[in-house]
Amino acid sequence: MYRYRLNLLLLVIIATLASVSIHAQEVEDTVRIKTRVVFLDALVKDKKTNLPISNLTQENFEVLDNGKPRPISYFTREGQARKPLALILVLDLREDGAGRFFKEPEILKAMENELAKLPAGDEVAIMAMNIGEDEQSVWLSEFTNDRAKIAAALARVQQICEKPHEPVPELIAQKPAAQNPDPLVNPREVVSTETIKGRNGATITRKTLRDGTVNVQRTNKKGDITVDMGDYYDLSAAVRDATRKAQMLRPNSQTSLVWVSDGIVPIFFEDRDATEEIIIRDNAIFNSLTVELRTLLKFLLPVGKPIAGWVGLSLYGSAKHLAQRSGGEAVKVGRVKDYGAGLSRIIGNLTARYSLGFTLAEDESDDGRMHQLEVRVQAKDDKGKKRKLQVSSRQGYYMAYPPITQKQ
Repeated sequence: MYRYRLNLLLLVIIATLASVSIHAQEVEDTVRIKTRVVFLDALVKDKKTNLPISNLTQENFEVLDNGKPRPISYFTREGQARKPLALILVLDLREDGAGRFFKEPEILKAMENELAKLPAGDEVAIMAMNIGEDEQSVWLSEFTNDRAKIAAALARVQQICEKPHEPVPELIAQKPAAQNPDPLVNPREVVSTETIKGRNGATITRKTLRDGTVNVQRTNKKGDITVDMGDYYDLSAAVRDATRKAQMLRPNSQTSLVWVSDGIVPIFFEDRDATEEIIIRDNAIFNSLTVELRTLLKFLLPVGKPIAGWVGLSLYGSAKHLAQRSGGEAVKVGRVKDYGAGLSRIIGNLTARYSLGFTLAEDESDDGRMHQLEVRVQAKDDKGKKRKLQVSSRQGYYMAYPPITQKQ
């Protein structure tokens, strides 16, 4: 009887403790505060050597949010924990642009060798665009760290560039018609429409068709001038698809794009701003690897830029602009060996970054606007003199969601 009562008493004590724990959990759940942290990566280089600096501490950094200092609550540097890379290589294969260089196996081999050096956990996916007269796009590889798959994808690039007018098997396989042979399905059907309002009053309308192409129109503030870019796959579409793929397949990785072209990127300024917003919201890093322009284009560009600007169109420099705004690298390449070195520089600078973060207060609500970010770094050399440093980081952020407080 005594043992029975003792066991019963123990059961009651255990049950009571369990109920207290459960009750505490219930009380804790009645008010839920969602902590919000703004993370950003910063690359710090010596201005003289252009080499990354990896021995700085949190005290060397200052983060300004709309000009006001924010206390840094998270800090890591190179060699410490970092997110794996989800690297997306976007190759613009226009015949009169970067495509003419990808016929050379030495260039692709140099890029392959650099991609093969990616540490375990970092992966790359490869997209090719502006293929043939129809300027189509295709994913040549999904995210992978397998050198054989990377080499096979780059080998396909050379084949496409050598014979740009021949059908591309990967492209045929991706077409909706190949997946759904129903003759009632119209590949030219509009599947989504996006309207972008510019700060100057102009309106951009992007219509995505079932076959993947995009129709882009710009109407000025007065509504009396409309410019139609026709059906094509542009920088903005590539960024949308690339960031969407990374968010779906590699949500815990650092999305980083490398745009390889000759720098000719026709895009409306309002559309470029919207593309920048997508990159900033997704905390992606945009990088550009720019090849030499054709001689004729070098002469025509100074004439064409002001004319294009009159209708709100940027012809050259948008890739560099997006790289600067997102904290990425803009690298120019000329000689064959520059391609591997340029890609190595981009990848190296992606992995040599400091990770910073600051916490938003509970009463800071989402105002829907981009907040300007600035990272300042001060450090002294061995002689006690102020070092000349260059800092690259994303230059803004959007609040992901308002704080959540629930009471029962």
